[in-house]
Amino acid sequence: MDRDVTTIVSPEVSRELSTTVQESSPSQAPGPLRGVVLVLIQFDVCEEIRLDELRKIFPARKAETSFKKAPSYVRYQRTPVEETLEPLILESGERLAGEIQYYDYGVVSLLFELPFCGTWNKLIELSSRWTADPNFEKLASRVVRQKLERAAPALVKPYSTEWLQEDYFIFQVREVEGDPSATANDLLAAHGDQIAQVVRGETATLSEGERQEILQSRISYYPHDLAVIGWNAAFIYDTAAGAETAIQLLQYANSQLLEFRHYDELMTKELEKVYDFLEKGGTGTWARWRTAKAAGKLHTVLLDVNELTERADNAIKFLSDMFSARLYKLCAQKVGVPDYKDLVKEKLQTAEDLYKFMVEQFNQSRAFVLELLVVLILIIELVYFFKGKPI
Repeated sequence: MDRDVTTIVSPEVSRELSTTVQESSPSQAPGPLRGVVLVLIQFDVCEEIRLDELRKIFPARKAETSFKKAPSYVRYQRTPVEETLEPLILESGERLAGEIQYYDYGVVSLLFELPFCGTWNKLIELSSRWTADPNFEKLASRVVRQKLERAAPALVKPYSTEWLQEDYFIFQVREVEGDPSATANDLLAAHGDQIAQVVRGETATLSEGERQEILQSRISYYPHDLAVIGWNAAFIYDTAAGAETAIQLLQYANSQLLEFRHYDELMTKELEKVYDFLEKGGTGTWARWRTAKAAGKLHTVLLDVNELTERADNAIKFLSDMFSARLYKLCAQKVGVPDYKDLVKEKLQTAEDLYKFMVEQFNQSRAFVLELLVVLILIIELVYFFKGKPI
């Protein structure tokens, strides 16, 4: 384990984190709710991570899939590499547990865990603070950069520009004091308003319409578990082991979102280059000869993006576990994976149409030149014929 990853948080960050942890620490007076707050932060750092090479660089383990019901039928195509981070030490002495995962399609995922024990109001305040707080992103970025200095040999085409990043918050309640056998329906009936506020990160009471919209995005497997999924945060009522299904699928869905955001930006830039080329004379008779090179480059990008999107899209296989498949579909839909996936597909189709157009323009230009050469040859033959000299 790398000792250099142990982090003493800066005073500015520490004051904010210390306040939060002190309010939610189990050492405080017991509250009706006990659980953890999970802060998920992910970065798109390169085109690919060679996981086998990564395991040679530092001690790591394969991330275990622990899906509810039929775990042997739900598996990663290429299991991410997981490593436990040294605890993050705050000035207050609080220790925040963390882990890091490396996905083969170039995403690095950090998950920090903070214990919580308090009232519904404290949980709502915690959600409101964390969902709007950028401090963890800065902290996570420093940890990832330290790690990637050693992991550089395993990275394929690392991105030198600013990384794309996604964050997500999971508020997991493991125990409700006074009602340890509360069902999901009981919890929704008694505390649906508070759950909706936690998922939205709002301290103010939400309208009935907004409350219903949030709580529609819920799913349960047993009577005593509940997951309410939002675009930026989720509320989970389950045991530590039972919640692993939703946590892992939320990690996967957010990593997919990150990848499709990257492909969307990449395709936007490539299409802009093609449009600029065509506007600057790429459709002229003689300029069409240059379209062959531009079309070839565009086609290479098309093939690369198709391959990479397929890899990210098929990283997890659902063979017969319909609950996990439905849970993943809900997670992906709420965080926005289908929307970005559709954008990428549309731009790939546009790029394909442009590629065909550019190839057609090049072929027309080549045909024109060939016809011109034939005409020139005929003219030369006619000249020599009328002069009475054989060619």
